[in-house]
Amino acid sequence: MISQDLVKGAKGAAAFLGPAVNANAIYHMVRTNRLPVIRMGKSMFFRKSELEAVFQSQATNG
Repeated sequence: MISQDLVKGAKGAAAFLGPAVNANAIYHMVRTNRLPVIRMGKSMFFRKSELEAVFQSQATNG
């Protein structure tokens, strides 16, 4: 179900990813188009599967 794959906000995304990532890093990645985001009004939502894929890719590519 799609609602189970969503995390609300940069703080929520950072919490999902763990202590190595903070909300400022999430905001920066959104601004530089390195992290997909779903915007609904002023709220941002992130798919857990996309967060995992982006950060797994970065860990692999250095």
